[in-house]
Amino acid sequence: MNSSFLKKISGFIIFILVALISFSQVNESQLALKYYQNKEFDKAADVYLKLYEKQKSAYFYSYYINCLLELKDYETAEKSLKKEIKKDPANLSLYVDYGFVFKVQNYFAKADEQFETAIKNIYPDRQQIMNLANAFIGKREFDYAEMTYRKGQKLEKDYDYNMELANLYYIERNYEAMIDEYLNLLETDENYIQTVQNRLQNVIYTSNDDSMLEILKSSLIKRIQKSPDISIFSELLIWIYIQDNDFENALTYTIAIDKRKKENGERLILLARSANTNERFEIAIEAYKYVISKGIDSEYYTDAKNEYLNSIYNKITNSGIFTKIEIEDLEKSYLETLDELGKKSTTISLIKELAHLQGFYLHKVDSAISLLEKSLEIPGVKPSNISECKIALGDLYLLNNDVWAATIFYGQVEKNDPNSLLGHEAKFKKAKLAYYVGDFQWAEAQLDVLKASTSKLISNDAFYLASIISDNLALDTSEQALKMYARADLLSFQRKDSLAMITLDSLSENFKTHSLADDVLYLKANIYTISNNYLKASELYEKIYSDYSYDILADDALYHLAIITEEKINDKEKAKQFYNDLLLKYPGSIFVSDSRQRYRKLRGDVLKKTEEKFFYDL
Repeated sequence: MNSSFLKKISGFIIFILVALISFSQVNESQLALKYYQNKEFDKAADVYLKLYEKQKSAYFYSYYINCLLELKDYETAEKSLKKEIKKDPANLSLYVDYGFVFKVQNYFAKADEQFETAIKNIYPDRQQIMNLANAFIGKREFDYAEMTYRKGQKLEKDYDYNMELANLYYIERNYEAMIDEYLNLLETDENYIQTVQNRLQNVIYTSNDDSMLEILKSSLIKRIQKSPDISIFSELLIWIYIQDNDFENALTYTIAIDKRKKENGERLILLARSANTNERFEIAIEAYKYVISKGIDSEYYTDAKNEYLNSIYNKITNSGIFTKIEIEDLEKSYLETLDELGKKSTTISLIKELAHLQGFYLHKVDSAISLLEKSLEIPGVKPSNISECKIALGDLYLLNNDVWAATIFYGQVEKNDPNSLLGHEAKFKKAKLAYYVGDFQWAEAQLDVLKASTSKLISNDAFYLASIISDNLALDTSEQALKMYARADLLSFQRKDSLAMITLDSLSENFKTHSLADDVLYLKANIYTISNNYLKASELYEKIYSDYSYDILADDALYHLAIITEEKINDKEKAKQFYNDLLLKYPGSIFVSDSRQRYRKLRGDVLKKTEEKFFYDL
């Protein structure tokens, strides 16, 4: 038998022995923990002591001492700790355990003596300081933990323990001191901004102290007044205002930073986008106007011009409250901006919005179609933008009752982008067009495919429209009622509201017990909403929710009822109740996420915004 073979055999045997020993120790550790959890502290103490003697692990020793304290065997605990301290005086955590043994016996002076000895023996070693502070925190000796960090600050000139102190103050719920430490940290190193934001956001969410935000704002304003040249404090304050949905103050401070640092307006662009997302269109408009005022040579002038008009467009169309003069003025602004910037790839979104405005609000369908068809010839336009324009053209042709042309444009997008969201949108519009003209079987087949769309909105719409078709075809083989409903739906799309209402009234009169009853109410409510008759719309949405609470439209109706009640009727308390009802009764609804955010906002919670990247990416 050669030596090489013997070495391999020996190595294998050693490996097996080590594995067996490790396995044995794992089993013993689990056994000890089981004894401890079952309050069999005498048995647990024996096992933990054996484990400690084998491995010298502080973890096992800590459990051993805890077992002795639970057994009130203070004498053994004291003797053991004295012995360990003698062997390892540099392990300052042992003094904390020793002092704690005295404290549980109400020997407070002796306990303090051990705690103070530990702090006295600290030397410039970060790990030792961290371990000692954690030992104090573990025994809820927070004052001594703070003293440990403070001594560490004196001994280590290059490390201030701000983060550790902030965490300690958070545990104590001393938010003012916690905030001071975070601000001290940022004053030393601005690179910690993301970390501080994350920590503060967590505190804001988990804290039940309503004063926390006000303390934070007050502390930041004091720092800004004391050190106006340290812009990180202003940046953090702006971030806090955004978290608190206070875009007015966020705008004020963002403009101040831009002016002080002579910047290019990028902060204002980011703030405006965040405000736009949160439907604070007035703030977005003011922010964009500020950037535009920097002049045409400004880096963000074109972006600001584009997005400024988009904000006005969103403000008018989302509110549903506007005059013809306002729409005409907006059209004029679009035309002037396109004359200034030119019709090119970077202004394609302006062209698309202008076409929609002309077609659906000013009844200039031919002008809108011409504008969009010419936009397809602009060089350098992204394929996705081309697809968006073609879908918009399909909508305009359908608005103009040209079903064939609409089908062609929808079909082109579906063919070119079959697996994209735009392709799915075009496919849905083709299916809905077939439904409008009464080709229900073909429409249903397309909708069945779209139910699996990655877009939750498209799949939800496809599911609803497919259910209208399948449910009502099964009950009415003549299709007469469904054809009337589809015709009314098309008339509503074409902004022929009076004709749509007449058709729906006729349907209700001729088919009084038809299963389309709730769908008729829902379509009427939508028409009333578009025509700004919010009280009538809310009555119908509430009727659907109360009379058809188990039907597919119930959560949709309740969501729209809540939105109208909050934003148009301005009854915040009632809206809050509607949002809460939706969360409780329809937990699987597509509207749950937005309803939860709106409910929390009305309740006074601080909402997490999407603009977390606001500053630290600049």
